[in-house]
Amino acid sequence: MTTARETIDALIARSNELGADPANTNYAGGNTSAKGSATDPVTGEETELLWVKGSGGDLGTLEEKGLAVLRLDRVRALKEVYPGVDREDEMVAAFDYCLHGKGGAAPSIDTAMHALVDAAHVDHLHPDAGIALATAADGERLTRECFGETVVWVPWRRPGFQLGLDISAIKEENPAAIGCILGGHGITAWGETSEQAQENSLRIIREATEFLERTGSSEPFGAHDAARAALPEAERRAKASALFPLVRGLASTDAPMVGHWTDTEAVHEFLASEKLAPLAELGTSCPDHFLRTKVKPLVLDLPSDASLEDSVARLKELHEAYRADYTAYYERHAEADSPRSAAPIRRSC
Repeated sequence: MTTARETIDALIARSNELGADPANTNYAGGNTSAKGSATDPVTGEETELLWVKGSGGDLGTLEEKGLAVLRLDRVRALKEVYPGVDREDEMVAAFDYCLHGKGGAAPSIDTAMHALVDAAHVDHLHPDAGIALATAADGERLTRECFGETVVWVPWRRPGFQLGLDISAIKEENPAAIGCILGGHGITAWGETSEQAQENSLRIIREATEFLERTGSSEPFGAHDAARAALPEAERRAKASALFPLVRGLASTDAPMVGHWTDTEAVHEFLASEKLAPLAELGTSCPDHFLRTKVKPLVLDLPSDASLEDSVARLKELHEAYRADYTAYYERHAEADSPRSAAPIRRSC
């Protein structure tokens, strides 16, 4: 029989290994869990517990203090008092009444997913390959084409108690499945041992990656546009250094923002592609909790060798249009149950 100490140690090791590779999940994204038992110091009886990564923190650097520890019987009993989707936010506060012992992290919104799924070990991750399927317009079809019956599709729903119930029911209906693609969000995998859960997580990511490489376009951003090709490195960095104070100031118009200079081959490929404008306009589909934040880059639509003066003037003009568009977007999606809800204006250039 596995001891509580062994269960915790295996969970931390698995979390750190998964979180160490950005191909598996984004920084501070995702959560992992393990179910096991420990002696209740009050009754002296063995009690089923759930150890799950709490709110905040990063899987790659997760420590035991970053785990929330809950009594599994009490979390599962919440199904009997669940008031329904319209009031599911109340269930997050109820997790505090399910905690076991002192200390530990606060339970996250994803706790229900881990507790209600009938598997000893559960991983929820945000890998690029999984997100590519999850956010595709025909993601359900692509998931079936990629995995067959091994991985099932779960339609998009706000993370919370109902999503935990949904995934639990889908797992029961698909006993051969090793995990699921969460529409618009990411992936969840499970296993009866820590090793099996990790293997299943990595298998989903690997097979999704291979499927995309096999069926995707060799030029996903479109053909190369010579007018937007990157300047020689010295000129590029000199121009970026001159523009960066202005960009930082514009980005902080509505809320303070931290600037970051990214200069990679992938970025250059995207910026010099014929599909830059329409793809940038789509923005991101944030595979996270209550928000799909519609963060999109502000594209300076001038040739790479445009003068500094022209670039400054065009940036100011574009920024005003960007702010108006962004504000209107959130006014259209301000309702509480929208997959897109209000957030501070964020921008990148």
